[in-house]
Amino acid sequence: MRINKGVEWAVHACVLLAPLPNGRGLSLAALAEYHGLPVAYMAKQMQALSRAGIVRTFKGKTGGYALARLPSKINLWDIMRAIDGPAPMFRCTEIRQAGPCANLPDKCKHACPIASAFAKAEQGYRAALREVSLVDILTATASAVSPNHIGKVFGWFSENTTTLPTP
Repeated sequence: MRINKGVEWAVHACVLLAPLPNGRGLSLAALAEYHGLPVAYMAKQMQALSRAGIVRTFKGKTGGYALARLPSKINLWDIMRAIDGPAPMFRCTEIRQAGPCANLPDKCKHACPIASAFAKAEQGYRAALREVSLVDILTATASAVSPNHIGKVFGWFSENTTTLPTP
């Protein structure tokens, strides 16, 4: 299975927004710069996150993005669904009804065992993603990087966060 790059970028953007205090945000340019991405690519992900109610968008000179919910209430499945949509990863095309030994449609009233197996696996996958919140990611990240790196990130925050206009 391959996950869309946009999902990775969106998760990273949300993790970057997660520790910001209320009333503070990051501009689209800052989010793109931090991750070394073109602004247009980051814009597409942020628009999807905004439509899904994961981030709030603030317009204007001091505008930017902030999380719309507490980091503990946003999980990896929320973000993946915002970017890729809710459609199942596996789509059964009923090829068992094609070819020289095709089953007749009236013999295929029950779900294909292959489609059923993929659906069950996907349910488990989605459940596992729902168990991981942004707080979990922040905690794991903080314990995996050096204090020097954390200081560098906080320095970057102090130079790049903006005071958001009140809604």
